[in-house]
Amino acid sequence: MILVGRYLSPFVRRTAITLNLYGMPFEHNPLSTMTDMEAIKGLNPVGRVPVLILDDGERLVDSAAILDYLDERAGPARALTPPAGPERRRVQQLVAIAVGTMEKAVGFSYETKRRPAERQHQPWIDNLKSQVAGGLAGLEAIEQEPWLAGPSMTQADISAAVLVQFLEAMTPDLLPAGAYPRLAARTARMSALPAFQEIAAPRP
Repeated sequence: MILVGRYLSPFVRRTAITLNLYGMPFEHNPLSTMTDMEAIKGLNPVGRVPVLILDDGERLVDSAAILDYLDERAGPARALTPPAGPERRRVQQLVAIAVGTMEKAVGFSYETKRRPAERQHQPWIDNLKSQVAGGLAGLEAIEQEPWLAGPSMTQADISAAVLVQFLEAMTPDLLPAGAYPRLAARTARMSALPAFQEIAAPRP
């Protein structure tokens, strides 16, 4: 398999880390949406990453769809998202919060770092900042230990940790020191796993 996209993207990183946790080997093609858009559009007409190219050439797009395929391939006993019932809904809801916060954090990063200052819209920036804070507060409020959704690590833990690492690297102002101690502790635990350490953390 070939995973397309830079690890700067939290969506690519959560996919790569999941592949590692499942022990599924893959090649990495770090195409960038900033410099390689035409090549990416040749794989995904929307021009977004990640794209996972399967061994038979089939292409899967969007991290949620890719992870669903990986869970199916891993089997219900190993899947990082439970196969059914309230446990599945719980994990999916937590992942939705983490991924939604990722999207807002990426939007904030683009708006404040790539758009010329004279074209930035402060109310929109403030809205993005508020949405990120809301998502982080929602994840921080979960008292369940050691994992977000129960006794086992799930995709919720992976996505939350990838979110925090992205914020630490790209938008540290959205992650005040000491504001989210539970999230910080969970991220440190996840970051110590070989599956995380093998995938380069994002850099500004």
